[in-house]
Amino acid sequence: MSIRLYVGNLPKEIERQELEAVFADCGTAVTTKVIKDRKTGKCRGFGFVTVKNDEEADKIIEQFNGHIFQDSALKIEKALPRAKKKNETESEEPAPRPTTNKAATSSSPSSSSSASSSSRRGGNNNKNRRNTQASAEPEAIQPDPRWAADLEKLKKMLAAQATNP
Repeated sequence: MSIRLYVGNLPKEIERQELEAVFADCGTAVTTKVIKDRKTGKCRGFGFVTVKNDEEADKIIEQFNGHIFQDSALKIEKALPRAKKKNETESEEPAPRPTTNKAATSSSPSSSSSASSSSRRGGNNNKNRRNTQASAEPEAIQPDPRWAADLEKLKKMLAAQATNP
């Protein structure tokens, strides 16, 4: 299984071959990638090094973390798995919404009215469509489990206030 290492604090003017030369003595199984800006073509300040196993990864981290390369100290650590931005933001947005049917029905007309006003202005209303779809299925929306206990307390307090005149 290959291990991917994050290499940070790279200079703006660097090519993949230069980074590869830094790690050349580590073996032929080391591959490098410099992340570049699409518009300028310059390095964005980081890249990745891929090695075969954990032992080689630990050896490279120990040897090259803090290594001075073109007047800057490299920062090397194991790369985290890439997160998908759309799924994270969609799963976080519905969490604070109430899960009762009353709230879902009262929020859908406002969403559709904002969608129609957005389309009149010529704006993109894809976000509003997503919100109305999410509010149409309140059973599918679950609160964040870290706050579930606090949410239940708040629901009880609100119910008690509603019953007291």
